[in-house]
Amino acid sequence: MTIILASQSPRRKELLQLLVDEFEIIPADIDETIQPSDEPKEYVLRMAKEKARVISQQHPESLVIASDTIVVNEHDILGKPTSREDARRMLQQMSGQTHDVYTAVVIHSKEKHLEQIAAAQVTFFDLSEDEITRYLDKQEYQDKAGAYGIQGAAATFVQTINGDYYAIVGFPVGVVHQMLKEFSL
Repeated sequence: MTIILASQSPRRKELLQLLVDEFEIIPADIDETIQPSDEPKEYVLRMAKEKARVISQQHPESLVIASDTIVVNEHDILGKPTSREDARRMLQQMSGQTHDVYTAVVIHSKEKHLEQIAAAQVTFFDLSEDEITRYLDKQEYQDKAGAYGIQGAAATFVQTINGDYYAIVGFPVGVVHQMLKEFSL
């Protein structure tokens, strides 16, 4: 059976390679607009399900792995920043605060559908404007929920983590491994 990762994320590709030798990458093009009424866990799961649905319709005989990650700070869902200034606003909002990160994973085949949410809490140190500007200059914030990737230069922002580190990276390897066992992989 062909396995498809419904993501263009290099991190997700790298982490799935720890679990599966061969798979295809086919990103799902969906509307990820966050609505004011969206609840964080419902939203992130809906996005992962929608990615899996789109790719499964195109490749019904395949096993599709889809994932989505969000950052939630003070009940606000922080998606991917729309601009450098939007990224600055997000980082300023999280400075010295604890926020939640949720990654939803959906694995779908013709025979079975599984879904799971992995979570972590991340506390940032107080960030100076200079630290934020230097980070933004690296342009790592682009295409990242909450405007940061913990595995990059933003690692210096992190005071503590409680939960699944790989949920913060965007692909909870242990959770995915357990889910794939249900598919006899």
